[in-house]
Amino acid sequence: MLGCRRAASAVAAGSGRWAGCVRGRRCLLSMAKSKFEYVRDFEADDTCLPNCWIVVRLDGRNFHRFSEQHEFKKPNDDRALHLMTKCAQTVMQELEDIAIAYGQSDEYSFVFKKKSRWFKRRASKFMTHVVSQFASSYVFYWKDYFKDQQLLYPPGFDGRIVLYPSNQNLKDYLSWRQADCHINNLYNTVFWMLVQRSGLTPVQAQDRLQGTLAGDKNEILFSEFNINYNNEPVMYRKGTVLIWQKINEVMTKKIKLPKEAEEKEVEVTRTRTKVVPLHCDIIGDQFWEEYPEILAEDS
Repeated sequence: MLGCRRAASAVAAGSGRWAGCVRGRRCLLSMAKSKFEYVRDFEADDTCLPNCWIVVRLDGRNFHRFSEQHEFKKPNDDRALHLMTKCAQTVMQELEDIAIAYGQSDEYSFVFKKKSRWFKRRASKFMTHVVSQFASSYVFYWKDYFKDQQLLYPPGFDGRIVLYPSNQNLKDYLSWRQADCHINNLYNTVFWMLVQRSGLTPVQAQDRLQGTLAGDKNEILFSEFNINYNNEPVMYRKGTVLIWQKINEVMTKKIKLPKEAEEKEVEVTRTRTKVVPLHCDIIGDQFWEEYPEILAEDS
């Protein structure tokens, strides 16, 4: 044991004599383990299945209360929606294996590539990294979007992971979330018009809309409030899609030309890959035909 201690001290001190000593290194390895290490056996294996799209979806926790406490505008608050998108962009910039993200209201879905090896494909790592990065970004960037509204308490987000083996499964998942966006936004738009402009109480507005179909809600909007739902902002109706795109940026750079005494400012164009927000339909085929690289195996 004394020899092991000497070996450890010598190696830590950078001694050439002990650095190459096999016996000393073996002693160090044996010392690194303890009788308590067996507790690692209780850790569950949460490796995601190979060759599957990894989807991390996060949702705001108790955001109904959070939005009321922070006086969000109804039915949609541009500040809150843009803040969510900023947080999602930050997540994608930190975790570059995310192929596409989709968000609406207080939720965002992040799709990791099928062949991603990040975090050794451990589900807990994917989920905790995404949720923690998103939540911290929400607090960090709050003042940029809610300039006159103080953050009263920290927001919370929960997350889940779902694996989709085929491209069609993934497309159907994203279509489901966008269809959900349309259903919820149409209801909320009519609901808040009845409350804000017709003077109904929330309970009365809810009773008025009970059992109505999409066509009925559109008719109420048009006949009573002169609102064509199709003319509402696309971001409200379709949500936000985040993808990677190459963007040409024009920058001004000072250079010294040959035979010139002074530096001269010239414009330089550089191509950068950035996370770009889109507000468009992803249920049909047009989006996927326009951006085939998203589902490409070697992307």
